[in-house]
Amino acid sequence: MDDLPVIRRLKRGEIEALQVLVMRYEKKAIHVAYLITHDEPLARDVVQDVFLRVYRTIGHFDETRRFEPYLLQSVVNASLSAVKKEAKQVSLDDDLSEIESLLSKAASAETEVEGKQAKAEIFESLSKLNPRQRAVVIQRYYLEMSEKEMSASLGVPVGTVKWLLNEARTKLRKLLSSERRSE
Repeated sequence: MDDLPVIRRLKRGEIEALQVLVMRYEKKAIHVAYLITHDEPLARDVVQDVFLRVYRTIGHFDETRRFEPYLLQSVVNASLSAVKKEAKQVSLDDDLSEIESLLSKAASAETEVEGKQAKAEIFESLSKLNPRQRAVVIQRYYLEMSEKEMSASLGVPVGTVKWLLNEARTKLRKLLSSERRSE
C-alpha cells in the first residue's frame, strides 16, 4: 500500500483522500488507542481527533516519511494525553467479550479458546500497568519501535525508555505468573 498518492491528493484538498486513509488505518489505530486507554469510546474519540488533526496539518507532512508509523505514533501520543486528561488510571471493563471481539481470532476452536484465555490474561495484566508503561509496551511489541524511536517519540532519554520497559516487563511477569499459579 503506497500512501504517497493519497497524501498528495489530501494536500490538494481532496477530502475523499482522508476517507481512504481512514479505511486503511482506523481499525489498527483504534486498537492501539484502546490498548493504552482501555476505554473503547475514548479510543474512538482519540482516533477521530488524530485523523482530524492529520487533515488540518497534512500540508506539513514530510512525504519522505512513511505515513502509518507517523499516524500510529500520533495515536499513542494522543492516547497518553487523553488518559492524563481523564486524570485516572482506566481499569479493565468487566465485559471481557467486548475486549475479545477486538482481538484477532485463532484458527482452530481449541487454539481459539486457549488464545482468548491467554489474551485476556495479558490484557488484564496490561491494565494493571500505568499508562506510560502500557504505552512503551505497545510501542515496543505492537508497533515494533526501537528504543531510540521510542525515546524520540516520548521526548525522554533512551535510558528512561529502557527503565520503563524493564519495569513494565518485570510487573507483567509477576502478574502473569501469579495468575497462572491461581488457576
